[in-house]
Amino acid sequence: MARLLRAAATWGLFPGRGYCSRGAQGELSKGFVEALKAIVGSPQVSTAPAVLEQHGHDESMHRCQPPDAVVWPQTAEQVSQVAALCYQQGVPIIPFGTGTGLEGGVCAVQGGVCVNLTRMDRILALNTEDFTVVVEPGVTRKTLNTYLRDSGLWFPVDPGADASLCGMAATGASGTNAVRYGTMRDNVLNLEVVLPGGRLLHTAGQGRYFRKSAAGYNLTGLFVGSEGTLGLITAATLRLHPAPEATVVATCAFPSVQAAVDSTVHILQAAVPVARIEFLDDVMMDACNKYSKLSYTVAPTLFLEFHGSEDMLAEQLRRSEEISRHNGALHFSWAKEAEERSRLWAARHNAWYSALALRPGSKGYSTDVCVPISRLPEIMVQAKEDLVASRITGTIVGHVGDGNFHCILLVDPEDPEELRRVEAFAKQLGRRALALHGTCTGEHGIGLGKRQLLQEEVGDVGVETMRQLKATLDPRGLMNPGKVL
Repeated sequence: MARLLRAAATWGLFPGRGYCSRGAQGELSKGFVEALKAIVGSPQVSTAPAVLEQHGHDESMHRCQPPDAVVWPQTAEQVSQVAALCYQQGVPIIPFGTGTGLEGGVCAVQGGVCVNLTRMDRILALNTEDFTVVVEPGVTRKTLNTYLRDSGLWFPVDPGADASLCGMAATGASGTNAVRYGTMRDNVLNLEVVLPGGRLLHTAGQGRYFRKSAAGYNLTGLFVGSEGTLGLITAATLRLHPAPEATVVATCAFPSVQAAVDSTVHILQAAVPVARIEFLDDVMMDACNKYSKLSYTVAPTLFLEFHGSEDMLAEQLRRSEEISRHNGALHFSWAKEAEERSRLWAARHNAWYSALALRPGSKGYSTDVCVPISRLPEIMVQAKEDLVASRITGTIVGHVGDGNFHCILLVDPEDPEELRRVEAFAKQLGRRALALHGTCTGEHGIGLGKRQLLQEEVGDVGVETMRQLKATLDPRGLMNPGKVL
């Protein structure tokens, strides 16, 4: 109770009310929990400590901060009723998808109710002629693409983890295919959102899925990347793409980080329509070899993928190999077979766990900066030097085709001095990106740890404008409090 009242005082919230739904020990009152059960059913509500702990953290280093209850609504109407109840009683609301975030976005910093949306898992509508699909928040990207397998279409945004699609919208996710197909911001056409007080909003109008519009403010864009601080997404209308006729993957090892990143820039400048272009440094390649039982050269390496017709692919491969060898590539090899392609990308998607396996018992922290393509060689070379100078065990991996890369830093959470070095490195890297006209987060979001960097990135007026938007939609500050702002 005390921490909630302190938070209320800090934010100036809940005048004359307090947390009337919470008991003396900071737990939700029995009456409030019974009211939740009346909305969603008793089996869909839990206050068990193990369940609360499971929902109090994501994949990040941020400490577990469990909610006071978890609910599993099964319809948008139930979500609306839960939100209205919480808002009336001054109880924080924390949306939860698959829990694969990396910035502490699901931590219940003021307690409250975690709304787990995974049991809303229907694909509501597929329109193959218009290349659109409507999904509920429990549908993951792999589930959707399995469903689309015989349609000739696919959804290409691929952050690695089998994340929920509405969670991906909430965090503005992207991933390995962004260089060709864009991020979630480019592929969300409409959202159904339960606002903090329980009202239902369709950001582009109910049932609409047009490709472009000049009608008023871009409400869809407002909620994409809002990290659960403005509302709960209960359905998303997504843009689909034709499945490629043919696909080829290539790997190319280089003598240095500089040579690999120079090749990336030159391939893009040559207008080669590469679908994926991923970078892994020598430490990351060694980790992937060990974890995924591979035998690639331990050197800075590019993973590339090309989509198109057979003739187009041959030309794309030829030009990419020519550019890579001009930059000193040690080898350039390619494969068309689905099994080999799957093995390669499975190794890339397992990079997080491969890095953690380098130091058993450690925790991982992933940086997430993004800079203009022309500044990529400069910042990545500097990041590699800073890793060595900081005496931090870490790898570099990234979606270099759009200027976004990650340093996966391994740390003993019980070692304060090492934690300090990791934090200092991450802040320094974020500020280097800002100095190069980039951003402190390309895809993971702000969450708990980057609020100061956001202030430095968008300035006082930018943050104040965001606060005004937040206050308009969530005047009591109950939607995922403590995140972003």
